[in-house]
Amino acid sequence: MEAIEELAVQPCTSSLYLRPFRLSYRQNGTKKFWDFMRTHDSVSILIFNTSRQCFVVVKQFRPAVYMCEVERHHPQIFQNQDKESFPSLETPLPAVVGVTYELCAGIVDKPGLTLEEIACEEVLEECGYRVSIADLRRITSYRSGVGVTGSRQTLFYAEVNDQMRASGGGGQPEEGELIEVVEIPLEESMKFAYDETFPKTMGVIFSFMWFHNNIAPKLPKK
Repeated sequence: MEAIEELAVQPCTSSLYLRPFRLSYRQNGTKKFWDFMRTHDSVSILIFNTSRQCFVVVKQFRPAVYMCEVERHHPQIFQNQDKESFPSLETPLPAVVGVTYELCAGIVDKPGLTLEEIACEEVLEECGYRVSIADLRRITSYRSGVGVTGSRQTLFYAEVNDQMRASGGGGQPEEGELIEVVEIPLEESMKFAYDETFPKTMGVIFSFMWFHNNIAPKLPKK
């Protein structure tokens, strides 16, 4: 995960996941336009291991996060964005600046499967636990990237135990996935959620708060 080499930034003329558009419209008599991207909706799953009283999250390298850090340190990298070539970085930043902690998640790109079925697949592929649809509890859905994509993410909750572990997880290497499974002890979870030294998504923070408000009070007292 840490070995990032041969960085090259170039224009994106086509993509399997993103489609750029410009919307022109009139609002309250004022002519406006807005640039946006169409992308897939997604699912995410808050996983709690009852055997060890911990949350199961994933850790992975995110190129978009990495490039935000690159631009912060090297603002010239995107200054010539209308040109075909971008300046190269002779000394790239360490990969760790682009690594984030996230909920197990995946895009909705299989028309024949329900959201619940996709969620079960992602839990097995990324985290190694075999869960059924009956094991899932739908928490809510919300819009993410409202200024750029407006896509919908549906959040589920699943309780697992050590006996449900079918593999080590880690994603699908044949698709280029490189995912590390991380366990966050329940008693340390809220400290982790607000610790900015661990880059994470809002989904982690929100779902941990949801758990502490809705599930934690019902857990057996030690």
